[in-house]
Amino acid sequence: MKKPDASPARPASELISQRIAELGDWRGETLGRMRRLIQEADPDVVEEWKWMGTPVWSHDGIICTGESYKSVVKLTFLKGASLEDPAGLFNSSLDGNARRAIDIREGEEVDEPAFKALVRQAVALNSAGKPKPAKNAKS
Repeated sequence: MKKPDASPARPASELISQRIAELGDWRGETLGRMRRLIQEADPDVVEEWKWMGTPVWSHDGIICTGESYKSVVKLTFLKGASLEDPAGLFNSSLDGNARRAIDIREGEEVDEPAFKALVRQAVALNSAGKPKPAKNAKS
């Protein structure tokens, strides 16, 4: 599969849309659906294009990456080990101290409310580590 042109003049959202379209199969549909869920869970999410063609969703730090392989679409949460996952969505990269991933295979559905809850938790965790703006001193 050809990687979309990563020239600085092209917005990340455009490159991600191009990747989804180029996949042209269940992987594109799945990545597009997961992108929509991320945006619904966090309307302020920032889309980025990193590491030679990886879609990344951020808010005060990286929430997750979205990669497509021959047999899975992988969503890797960089701080996934710190998130509660009562629905058991994380099914990959379970041994590390920080990351957790969700591998989605053809025909599999993801619990949408549980996925959105993970995204919101990741945003809250990222935001908790962000320094608060200084209050203006009154004269």
